[in-house]
Amino acid sequence: MALNDWLLNHEVQIRLGFFFGIFAVMAVWELIAPRRALTLSKTVRWGNNLGLVFLYSVILRLLFPAAAVGVAAFAQVNGWGLFNYYQISLPLTVILSVIAMDAMIYIQHVMMHAIPLLWRLHRVHHADLDYDVTTGARFHPLEIILSMLIKFATIFLLGPPVVAVVIFEVLLNATAMFNHGNVKLPASVDRVLRWFVVTPDMHRVHHSVEDDEANSNFGFNLPWWDRLFGTYRNQPRAGHEGMTIGIHNYRDQKQVTWLPGILLFPFRGKVSGYAINRRQWDSDHEP
Repeated sequence: MALNDWLLNHEVQIRLGFFFGIFAVMAVWELIAPRRALTLSKTVRWGNNLGLVFLYSVILRLLFPAAAVGVAAFAQVNGWGLFNYYQISLPLTVILSVIAMDAMIYIQHVMMHAIPLLWRLHRVHHADLDYDVTTGARFHPLEIILSMLIKFATIFLLGPPVVAVVIFEVLLNATAMFNHGNVKLPASVDRVLRWFVVTPDMHRVHHSVEDDEANSNFGFNLPWWDRLFGTYRNQPRAGHEGMTIGIHNYRDQKQVTWLPGILLFPFRGKVSGYAINRRQWDSDHEP
């Protein structure tokens, strides 16, 4: 309980420390060894993307002051959830909890692409015209709120230890910044690394304007789910330097780059064919 109390009291500092530390590493890495040339001003994109992060962070803190760790502590005290019912060793519980919560993120991500209403929210993430570390945190506030509610439900059902939730939150934020990085890895390193974690080259395929490529490589942290469920794609057809990032027909910076346009973006236009259950691919788009 002493560990739980310490984590509950220091969870914000832990997550912010890792966030700023990894963000700084990725930002410097992008300057030293960029994978692609950016098409827009980094100052403009970063200002608006990070402004969005600040906005939804404030909203989350106001709506859910206890956050996910508070829900985990509540579930533990009340004996709710699978791991609070069956007593197994703490290290194994932590490992299984992190893996299970990551699987839930994969399922949630697929549903964001499969249900047109959810795709309206999620396409804010995909509409970024470039791909770098800030893209990994670019989500509409409504999607962030929905994601938090799904996370709460998962915690109530699973009953993970508080320490597992903290580890998972840190890993999820860290890997999201890593795999959205505009960084160059040697092909041999990437080939091995993507068996254990989602790499930038692996996830970049998911941000292609081509709908069949955007509907692949859904993993954020662990890469196994895409391989297991048949959504894995090795490389984009046009190559990483030649592929186009974003969404077809939404290339206006006022709509997809500036903060007011980003906030209004889910309410614009019709749901496109990117939603999985509405897609119509040509034969040459088949994996």
